[in-house]
Amino acid sequence: MDRMTVLAPAALGVAFFVVNLVIYATMIATGRAPDLGRFKTSGALGRFWSGYMVWLIRPLERALIAARISPMTVTAVSLGLCVLAGVAVALGSLATGAWLFIAGGILDMLDGRLARATNRQTQAGALFDSVADRWAELAMLTGFAWFLRDHGGWFVAVMAATGGSLMVSYTRARAEALGLELKSGAMQRAERVLLIAVGTLAAAWLSASPATTYLAAPTIGAMLMTCGLLSTWTAIRRWVDAHRALVASEPVPVRTALSSTTSLAMARERSLAPARAVSLDRRRGST
Repeated sequence: MDRMTVLAPAALGVAFFVVNLVIYATMIATGRAPDLGRFKTSGALGRFWSGYMVWLIRPLERALIAARISPMTVTAVSLGLCVLAGVAVALGSLATGAWLFIAGGILDMLDGRLARATNRQTQAGALFDSVADRWAELAMLTGFAWFLRDHGGWFVAVMAATGGSLMVSYTRARAEALGLELKSGAMQRAERVLLIAVGTLAAAWLSASPATTYLAAPTIGAMLMTCGLLSTWTAIRRWVDAHRALVASEPVPVRTALSSTTSLAMARERSLAPARAVSLDRRRGST
């Protein structure tokens, strides 16, 4: 594989990214911030970078709206691209896998915005999107597992990334089912896509030359281990935050409330006992 397979698209992408970043930063600095509507703020990227990414894909969003493409179609295409990315990585085509995964990640950012913009938000669509995201990550990570099959030491990294990413999503979903909204942590979906894409491109660059091809597997392994550790930390932080919020919002247990009421009643009875005894003596004296 020629290194131009990695370099040419990356160089064009970086140039496009930098030029538009200057334009976006100038608009923010001069008080002419674009109307982006409601968008998710990523934990690690912050509001500025999250807003910039949304602004960057606005032309594609408008094109999809004009073409009347349904949000579920966008989600399905995103899933398909990520599955193809996993297959490409498993076959050793790291650059192709990285670019397919990046395309799938961009479409994943668009489906929710498209649903809100076209008033097509449904529970069925939300379920399809959430489950598709998990399958997309599993497909890519499975590709890495196959790619590293002859490098047994790095299999732990694949398991760490898989377990961590799933627990981040599961903890949030379980908390939302209990009425909580969790957005804490530095390794959410957008950060995982970015880290995996950059790491895969770096590995593709190294594998393109016979002199450095031996570094491709360790690069992917290190990237996956980083993803796994940060994802695990994010999942644990969400777990702790959710537990604290639920404990703080829970009412006093019934047994505790009954025992307190009983104790108060007994104390009241003891305090009234002398007065009742005096009253009884008076009644006896009067008879």
